[in-house]
This record gives sequence, structure tokens and C-alpha cells, in this order.
Amino acid sequence: MTRMSSKTLAAAVACLGLWPAASLAGAPDPAANLLACRQGSASCDRSLLTVPQVSELARADHARNVADCRRGLATCDRSRLGREEATALAVAEHDRNVSNCTDGFGACDRSRLTTAEALDVAAALRRRQVAACTSGIGPCDASVLTDRERAEVAAGTRERALADCLDGMAKCDPPQLTRSQARAVELAEHRRNLSTCMDGWDGCDRSKLSRQEETEVDLALRARNLTECRSGGEGCDYSMLTPSEAAVLAGAEHRRNYTACLKGRGYCDRSRLTPAEAAAIPSPSGLVSSLGSQP
Repeated sequence: MTRMSSKTLAAAVACLGLWPAASLAGAPDPAANLLACRQGSASCDRSLLTVPQVSELARADHARNVADCRRGLATCDRSRLGREEATALAVAEHDRNVSNCTDGFGACDRSRLTTAEALDVAAALRRRQVAACTSGIGPCDASVLTDRERAEVAAGTRERALADCLDGMAKCDPPQLTRSQARAVELAEHRRNLSTCMDGWDGCDRSKLSRQEETEVDLALRARNLTECRSGGEGCDYSMLTPSEAAVLAGAEHRRNYTACLKGRGYCDRSRLTPAEAAAIPSPSGLVSSLGSQP
């Protein structure tokens, strides 16, 4: 038998030492495999799971199937439900059907209703019909209404007509109003017009104002204009200022201009300075020079 050289023996030992690491490197990661199984991935290898992990996944799969059945999904497998779970599902489905039929939303199977439930659903349907006619929202079949229900609908129609007119809605129908209601609507329109005029909005009809109201509107207009002028806004109308208001604004503007020229900040019009003010303020070049000489 040929004897193995020391170099060959050392190389063989080294390879044997690396074999476990190579084997481990090719083995799947248990944590990653468990995650893949939990997510239902095709890469899941259940043969690598421990007994507790298999039990855990079985419980998770069962719970997911129960949830799918409760939601009415096609993935529901009723054969996997326990007796109690199947009963709870039947109760939930029955209650959901009753709710859908009562509310008029979703799928409704009237054949699954009990006699008492069918009566309740019919009563709810009639209430919705009356409400649709009374509120004017949705289709209304007045032919199915009783005399009392027609009276309720007529009262609701009159209330909506009054509300539309009081709110100044375009669909206001004055002929439907009583004399007292027409008077109330007239007062509401007058108040809206006065408010529009006081706020300076478009749509003001001064011809509908009393003398006292015209005076109040003019005072509000002058106050807004004075505020605009004080802030230097573009909406200022100097022709609307009284002599005293114009004098106050002119004084304020003169002080602002003098301060701007004195401090070198802001718009400065040196031509508007008095001789004494102009003498107290260095020329622009001198101001720059003095600032530049500061340490």
C-alpha cells in the first residue's frame, strides 16, 4: 500500500475540516423556511419544520380559513370547519342577510328570512319609501302611500320649499309659501343683502337698503378703506379719506420714509425730506463709507 505523503495528508485533513461548513452553507435557513411557510410561499419545505412549528402553521391555516369563510371569500373550505365553527358561520351569514334586506344594501335573499323577519323587512322598506318621498331624495312612488303618509310627504315638501327660499336657493318656489312664510323669506333676503353690502361683496343692491342701512354700509366701507390704506394695500382709495385721515396717513408715511433714509433700510425718497432731515442724514456714498470703516 502506498504511503500518503505528509503534504497530501495535510491537504486531506484540511478538506475534511471544511466539509461541515460547506454542508451548512448549502442547507436552507430554518428561519427563512419557517417564514416562507407562514406566508404560504411555494418555497416552503414542511419536512424541515419541527413538530411545534407544524402545529403552529396548522392553527394559522385553520384560522385563515375560518376568516375567509366569515368574509364570504371563494377560498373558504367549509369541510375544514368544526361543528361549532360551522354553526357560528351560519348564524353570521343569516344575520348579515337580514341586515342587508332590512337596510336595502348588499345581497338579500328573502327566502332565507323567517316570517317575523320578512315583516320587519317589509316595514323597513315602506319607511324608506316614505322617507324618500318626504325628503325629496331618491325615487318616490306616491301611489303606494296611505292618505296619512301623503299628508306627511306634503308637509315635508312645504318645509323644504320654505328652507330653500330662506336660504336663497335657486330652486325656491314662492307660490308654495303662505303669507307669513313669504314675509319671513323677504326678511331673510333683506338681511342677506345687507350683509353682502356691509362686507363689500359683489351682489349688493343698495336700492334695497334703508337710509340708516346705507349710512352703516358707507361707514363700513370707509373703515375697510382706511385699514387698506394704513397697510399700504393696493385697494386703498385715497379719494375716500377725510382730510384728517389723509393727514394722519401722510404723517405716518413721512416718518416711515425718514426712518428708511436714516437707517438705510427700506424705500427712501430723499426728495421728501425736510432740509433739516436731509442735513442729518449722510449721503448714500458717505453712509456706505462709514459702514465700511467700522471695525
